[in-house]
Amino acid sequence: MSRVAKNPVTIPSGVHVTYEGHLLSAKGKNGALNLQIHPDVDVSHQDGELRFAPVRPSADKMAGTMRALSQNLISGVHEGFVRRLQLLGVGYRAQMQGSDLSLSLGFSHPVVYPVPEGITIETPSQTEIVIKGADKQRVGQVAAEIRGYRPPEPYKGKGVRYFGERVVLKETKKK
Repeated sequence: MSRVAKNPVTIPSGVHVTYEGHLLSAKGKNGALNLQIHPDVDVSHQDGELRFAPVRPSADKMAGTMRALSQNLISGVHEGFVRRLQLLGVGYRAQMQGSDLSLSLGFSHPVVYPVPEGITIETPSQTEIVIKGADKQRVGQVAAEIRGYRPPEPYKGKGVRYFGERVVLKETKKK
């Protein structure tokens, strides 16, 4: 059996989990999320824990995957996920305008990013963006899309980067 699938997922207090058919649903203070469980994985819900087991030996890896996705689902509705971005460059700014994020990234016009449902974006300073949400995949996707407008370039390091990301700078050409 998969080493990941062997560990049970503990359900924290304040989170309500139901499993019917192949649909796992979780409700918490950050909202409600659903996960479609693969048919080759058996889920048992008892004593405040979820346990995952493969139906057949070839579905071993899928049991580990479903366990990891379920853990992210439960911790998302309980605590939520956060991604931080920083803008480096002269004149690079970010600010919220209603439900849209306006980015000045050195283009001739500001880039307007509509914030998707279930995601909240804050700009504590002009060069910092904080993305929060219950769904780990969506938070990461939104962060990647914003970073994709101007990824860090390798010569001066200007652009949008994840907080704490290290960009290896290249040496410029010599005559």
